[in-house]
Amino acid sequence: MDDDLSKIEPIISKYEGKKEFLIAILQEIQEKYNYLPKNALIYVSEKLSVPLIQVYSVATFYKTFSLKPKGKHIIRVCLGTACHVRGGHRIVDEIKRRLNINVGETTSDRLFTLETVRCLGACALGPIVVIDDEYHGQVNTKKIDMILQKYITQEEKHD
Repeated sequence: MDDDLSKIEPIISKYEGKKEFLIAILQEIQEKYNYLPKNALIYVSEKLSVPLIQVYSVATFYKTFSLKPKGKHIIRVCLGTACHVRGGHRIVDEIKRRLNINVGETTSDRLFTLETVRCLGACALGPIVVIDDEYHGQVNTKKIDMILQKYITQEEKHD
């Protein structure tokens, strides 16, 4: 994020600058930037007259918030029991190898972020990978390249 905070002002105005809407404001900022930039947290602290430590505490307490830039596409691999016994860890390893990142990291082009979750509620489809909101069921290592390529191709078409 650059120093342009103009995208944040309308969000704060929408909530009339009320500090009781801190979580909602942070959620919308994260939607805009795909993470919570440091200068955005400082700006929110000043505009809402909330101590920065309190803003930071909220931003780090909830797992949904990220202080690190995330990719345009969030890859979530289920490692719950059903997916684990069907090879979920092999799926994670293949994605790590293919994208050259570890769990919790983002590709250098900020296209993908890799995360693991304990359950996606679709055990019969395991192992399961969710990219953004799209479920890919009964995934094996041979399907990974085809799945990722779909998102890479989409980006190339938009460039």
